Amino acid sequence: MPDSACSGQSRTDSSGTKKGTAGMTQSARSRSILTLFTASDNVQCHRVRMVLAAKGVGYDRVDVTLGKPSEELLEFNPYGDVPTLLDRDLVLYQPALICEYLDERYPHPPLMPVDPLSRARLRLACVRIEREWLPLIETIQAGGRAAEPARKRMRDALMAALPLFKASKFFLNPEMSLADCLVAPVIWRLPMLNVQLPREGKPIVDYGERIFRGQGFARSLTPDERTLHEVANG
Repeated sequence: MPDSACSGQSRTDSSGTKKGTAGMTQSARSRSILTLFTASDNVQCHRVRMVLAAKGVGYDRVDVTLGKPSEELLEFNPYGDVPTLLDRDLVLYQPALICEYLDERYPHPPLMPVDPLSRARLRLACVRIEREWLPLIETIQAGGRAAEPARKRMRDALMAALPLFKASKFFLNPEMSLADCLVAPVIWRLPMLNVQLPREGKPIVDYGERIFRGQGFARSLTPDERTLHEVANG
């Protein structure tokens, strides 16, 4: 079930009707459908949207400009960051926590292995990606002198992880997992970041293409993410 699309200071409810945030007659907390505050182009937000798409869960999407939280968002999240998820009276605003909550809240299809060892390995991989890859993406997007060295470090980091892409059909797992919901948005952004992998990196490209062809991935994309990728690919 695709998510509801909205942009700027408007909201699209599950019936397709846009609502201005200032004049809503129904608060986000009282809605029966999930509400996701998300940026239109951000890896962590895309990560959560991928989980929702994989689960086939409908939700109300509220777009937020990074660094400029709306009053509505600040009402629920004092830090004003995204992604922020509302599920009736529950408010969550840490990406890994949101993803694991959604996997437990909507158990089919499961996005974590059954055994504790594999689950721990996937969690650790996600922590390393958050600490090592995502800051490089932010540096590249900021531009300036630091961008080109960050591109090289990003390319080197991906190539260092090449055995993990070769080991299984998906990242560290024979089935799609929460780790893929973080890794795939990174791979999707490589053309936009102008990070070019060497020929030996083809397994990483192939991994991305397998996921990008899925309907779930297409549903996870915002118009900005889709357009920017198309432009970057010529």
